[in-house]
Amino acid sequence: MIHIVKEYEKCVIFRLGKFKRVAAPGLVIIPPLLETGVKIDMRTFTINVPKQDVITKDNVTIKVDAMVYYNVTDPKKAVIAVHDFCSATTTLAQTILRDVLGNMELDDALTKREQINAELKELLDKGTDPWGICVSAVTISDISLPDTMLRAIAKQAEAEREKRARIILAEGEEISAKKMMEAAELYEKIPVAIRLRELQTLSEIAREKNMVIIEGKTDIASAIALSKGIK
Repeated sequence: MIHIVKEYEKCVIFRLGKFKRVAAPGLVIIPPLLETGVKIDMRTFTINVPKQDVITKDNVTIKVDAMVYYNVTDPKKAVIAVHDFCSATTTLAQTILRDVLGNMELDDALTKREQINAELKELLDKGTDPWGICVSAVTISDISLPDTMLRAIAKQAEAEREKRARIILAEGEEISAKKMMEAAELYEKIPVAIRLRELQTLSEIAREKNMVIIEGKTDIASAIALSKGIK
């Protein structure tokens, strides 16, 4: 007859089978045989949606699981409008998860997590609103791919990196060619500059101490013989 409703609960009371009122936390008196009460937890619930096999729009089979966070906002609807609001919310979350990801391509499913989470939350919140349920967040926990698809993605990533490397190399060659053209124009305008560059190159060669520097006009055979120490 005497019931204690905790701070995080509310009690839906029926008199002779008909809804009477929602009792607030505290001491609640329910006459036996005349009235019955159902306590509803108003705290946030967490649902771990089991892994779902989803076929994406480009015919790739993936396994997806998600987390759903919700709470009861209307205890009357949660008791009267649905038999088991927790089970119903879980089943609806599984259905919406398959529907949303089934209409997306694999690349979008892997890269647009925030957009998918927002769409799932909106659809699930709309579906559970008649039950007095408010969905606060939906988060995709994991997306598992087949081994063959993982290898294909690895090859694609490798090809993409090789493509970037070649583009960077080509851009470097282009910049180098432009700089060399500018240097050639400068040497043509200032002939002494190329002589200074030549002296600098000779100075760098001299540091190695493993090469012979030949100045003046000398034919190739004499230069080779002299560099080998042959008279």
